[in-house]
Amino acid sequence: MQDTPPSVPDFTQWPSFPFEGDLHVKQLDEPVPVEPPRRGEGNRECTACNAPDEAYIWVGERWRVRAMDRPTGLPMVLILESRSHLDLGDLPNLLAAELGVMTVRLERAIRSLDGVARVHVNRWGDGSAHLHMWFLARPYGQLQLRGTFLSLWDSILPPISEAQWRENLAMVAAWLAEFGGRPLAEPPRIQWQAPSSLNAPSTAGVAEEPEEETASVIEAADEIPEAEESEVPEQAGMPEHAATSARAGTPGPAGVPKQTEAADRAGTPEHGAAPKQATGSV
Repeated sequence: MQDTPPSVPDFTQWPSFPFEGDLHVKQLDEPVPVEPPRRGEGNRECTACNAPDEAYIWVGERWRVRAMDRPTGLPMVLILESRSHLDLGDLPNLLAAELGVMTVRLERAIRSLDGVARVHVNRWGDGSAHLHMWFLARPYGQLQLRGTFLSLWDSILPPISEAQWRENLAMVAAWLAEFGGRPLAEPPRIQWQAPSSLNAPSTAGVAEEPEEETASVIEAADEIPEAEESEVPEQAGMPEHAATSARAGTPGPAGVPKQTEAADRAGTPEHGAAPKQATGSV
């Protein structure tokens, strides 16, 4: 007698659910007797431990903050990591207390950006044993993006402009630096050069470069074991969907903005209540 497939859950009818049409629940695989090691477990290399400070937008004595390697659909997606190779349940009391402070501080910094209504904080950790907390900014007024499926919408929405993305990163880094640490993200450079001619340049014969595939939360290599990396999750719903890596490397080290020349800017951009960038370090 064949097993009756489970019915589609009610959350597929929520306004925030990103998909429509005929949906089918996947057959659940049999549980494995022993789970495979995550990155940073056993003899497996830890990407976070090997990443240099230059791959992050802000670094402190015990914590670092990194971004995706390029803009995504949400105004801001950031990852808070401990410097020490520890998972959430392994934190000593000092780091456990600091995690609460850093979570609140980073949430406030992201929420200070223009167009951000809420900041979702997530921790999955099925792909990497090194503690990393996700911070996802929900755009103001986009009520359909509220709730569980925000990380899915991140890969569906068109990416924000790179200039705005870099400016947002620099402002968050400056906010964090007011409390210590070192900001490494800089705003985009301003193009001061005036055009040599008023005529629009000809685009004849110029081949268009193919667009890069957008990175997103659900494509992060940190969030899914390697054994499942070749498969893209078909059922979207619960936060534990974690995600397949559709690109090489991890979100942080490949493309986090690095410092530009000081002469190309007039200081860290101010934003509302966000404080100016501090120059000192911890």
